[in-house]
Amino acid sequence: MKHKYFVALAVVMISLILIATWRRAVLIESSYQASIPLDFSGEFDMSDLVGVYEGEASTVPSSVFALHPQKAVLGVAEPSERWVEVDLSEQKLRAWDGGSLFLETLVSTGLPGYKTPTGEFRIWIKLRATKMEGGTGRLYYYLPNVPYVMYFGSNNVPNWKGYGLHGTYWHNDFGTPRSHGCVNLPTPMAEKLYYWTSPVVPEGKTMEYASADNLGTRIIIHD
Repeated sequence: MKHKYFVALAVVMISLILIATWRRAVLIESSYQASIPLDFSGEFDMSDLVGVYEGEASTVPSSVFALHPQKAVLGVAEPSERWVEVDLSEQKLRAWDGGSLFLETLVSTGLPGYKTPTGEFRIWIKLRATKMEGGTGRLYYYLPNVPYVMYFGSNNVPNWKGYGLHGTYWHNDFGTPRSHGCVNLPTPMAEKLYYWTSPVVPEGKTMEYASADNLGTRIIIHD
């Protein structure tokens, strides 16, 4: 009898451990909502031109590769006074140059279950292009050459979570949540924002980290 009792107890304990492990994996998966870049060079990959988003193939359009040589955009305010507002309820992004509106556009933020975080953030890296991959099942995506990427983070939302502002070629449903947590912009608007925000990317480079001397632009996201 004692032997059967200990066997049954062992089975119960193993089952509890397996359930706890499964729940932890689910929590980790659900908390990782966006996408860390797979390439930090900021350069285009001309050998990888077909992406997949929610089961549909998307070819990277030639317009994504078009080079429009630009320098940092000069504005009324100092770069430290510029900030970006993302309104989740309106699905709009506004870029403020001091008290003046520099840019306003419809965007697509996170789907239910992949909510774009709210709060105050700073851009920590800018990439002219990168590759993104994430999601599972029908929500799996693989997106090469995502253009004009501005990743942001904060003390509460660490950089490795992979949230960012970026151009979009795989859908045109701006004004409706469509992302896995990032803020999807029309590519022409992302291009303008890329050259207006900090850190300033030196001419001829395709990426730049924020630093004490090249601070990332402040981003405020609210419902």
